[in-house]
Amino acid sequence: MSTVIYVDGDACPVKEEVEKVATRHNLPVQIVSNGGLRPSRNPLVQTIVVAHGADAADDWIAERITDRDVAITADIPLASRCLEKGARVLGPTGKPFTNASIGMALAMRELKQHLRESTGQQTYNSGFTPRDRSNFLNALENELRALTRQR
Repeated sequence: MSTVIYVDGDACPVKEEVEKVATRHNLPVQIVSNGGLRPSRNPLVQTIVVAHGADAADDWIAERITDRDVAITADIPLASRCLEKGARVLGPTGKPFTNASIGMALAMRELKQHLRESTGQQTYNSGFTPRDRSNFLNALENELRALTRQR
């Protein structure tokens, strides 16, 4: 079976980049969301609409992903679930989630959530930049090449 690229589609800024790289490698892409996405005309790209719910898209991806696949998500708990299945996981800025880094990412997420709840103030992430987009393209290409060598 070939590699599948799973995209956590809600608020993902790099769907076009995923499609471009997947087309170059002739790999299927499954963009999973709660709805509101325009389907791609690319036959390699399938848009999956799941039931509304906090973790419905995450659950759909986590149930299907394998150690041959790549997940694209900014959702740290989903990244952790995908890593548990042996998948490769990239954030939209190109930063890989790994078994070595996921613990710290989960801890920082919990800390930020605690700060928001205890202070009532919002925590902010930096904006998405053209450099992030470029880093993502390079990282996805590298992950797919590594998977090809691994087989």
